Amino acid sequence: MNLIISPAIRQKLSSKQPPVNEDDILQCFSNRTGQLLEDTREDNQTTPPTKWFIAQTDYGVNLKIVFIHRPGIGIFIRTAYAPNSEEIRIYQKYG
Repeated sequence: MNLIISPAIRQKLSSKQPPVNEDDILQCFSNRTGQLLEDTREDNQTTPPTKWFIAQTDYGVNLKIVFIHRPGIGIFIRTAYAPNSEEIRIYQKYG
């Protein structure tokens, strides 16, 4: 998997609570059991579409992973963070 995280996104992830790093994101991709959801909010629409999911790291930490997949290039991470209760509810219902 070609994971692409820009320096600005890496810095943003390191300031999250809890801090998120590339290993955490890779673990979540490996541990994902639900479907990918598409962010259809007008302000967040991209081409290709922005996708997201919630999964646990190997240490049991829930993270919401938001990314854009560009076939033949890689997976561009937009953000990753501990999801709130509404995001968890949505993912449990639709993911």
